[in-house]
Amino acid sequence: MRLLYTIIALLIVVASNAQDTSLYKAHVFRKGSDTLNYRIMYPPRYDVNKKYPVILFLHGAGERGNDNQKQLIHGAKLFADSLNRAKYPAFVIFPQCPEGKTWATLKRETIPGADSLGKFMFIDAARPGKPLELVINLIDSIAATPQIDTKKIYVGGLSMGGMGTFEILWRKPAFFAAAMPICGGGDPAKTTTYGKNFPIWVFHGESDKVVPVSNSRLMVNSLRAAGAQVKYSEYPGVGHDSWTNAFAEPQLLEWLFDQKRR
Repeated sequence: MRLLYTIIALLIVVASNAQDTSLYKAHVFRKGSDTLNYRIMYPPRYDVNKKYPVILFLHGAGERGNDNQKQLIHGAKLFADSLNRAKYPAFVIFPQCPEGKTWATLKRETIPGADSLGKFMFIDAARPGKPLELVINLIDSIAATPQIDTKKIYVGGLSMGGMGTFEILWRKPAFFAAAMPICGGGDPAKTTTYGKNFPIWVFHGESDKVVPVSNSRLMVNSLRAAGAQVKYSEYPGVGHDSWTNAFAEPQLLEWLFDQKRR
């Protein structure tokens, strides 16, 4: 009998984990001949007569592809948790970047005096790369619908997505209410474009060997100089998967949903 109870408990856990991502419905955004896969989760008890916040989340390099599924590996369960959904009803959007592309406009090469940054060079291009351009088109189209609280649109991402977060902030200043870049990096020269009074919570692992922590430290210092409302969590001994620590922060969602665009 004890074995039976154990099996039933395991089945319940497996079923609940499966439901975590089944709440995200698969869609394809089209702009001319270009397409962008994305998943969207609607607020619980969705009411078309109400307005809701939006969370845009950008995945990392390992989740690229065209299956419209892998982008949910990290972060989706946090927002799909039943208690979190009930307390913070919102639209949650996970776009997927194609294989071989990046969210941010960057390249990796030897940068004199900047090897501690992992040789990441962020490019001030007139237009974003196609994946981020489509994300911008997507979020603009969603923000134009009557059910969106345009003063409560949030953006976050991890690794490659953290870099995309920093870029979309300067591409669309005064659009987002807050941001949460995790183990990313960006162009510190652009923080003056969006930094003044902007709420941002930056996360990084101190022992990150993929995207060195110096990238976030540089952005945090620049954001503070630009007058941003910066929170910074650096995790001693943690490597690249600092998103595990970030998603476990007990105040993360409360802090995020407290922010409102001025």
